[in-house]
Amino acid sequence: MTELWLVLGMAVVTFGIRYSLIGLSDRRRRSPMLTQLLAYVPPAVLTAIVVPAVLFPSGTLWVGYDNPRLVGAIAAILIAVWKRNLLLTIIFSLIFFLSYQALLCIH
Repeated sequence: MTELWLVLGMAVVTFGIRYSLIGLSDRRRRSPMLTQLLAYVPPAVLTAIVVPAVLFPSGTLWVGYDNPRLVGAIAAILIAVWKRNLLLTIIFSLIFFLSYQALLCIH
């Protein structure tokens, strides 16, 4: 029961912080420069999450053709640039990654 209250409390705090920022953003005008800078936040955060998972899967740098995560990430980049479709990029890069991993027999 304590865990339930803890999770509910965290949900309320998280919702409150995010809602207050979203609610207040309509009342204040942002400068065009800030709006332009905020456009770079999602790619920067995604890069910060993905790059360590791809290049450091076991804690050490692993760059080579035998790294299925790196090969899958390169395939995802190529598919995304070619098709410009998020769903196709996810599906085909995942298929490519899993197939490549199976070929290398790495689990």
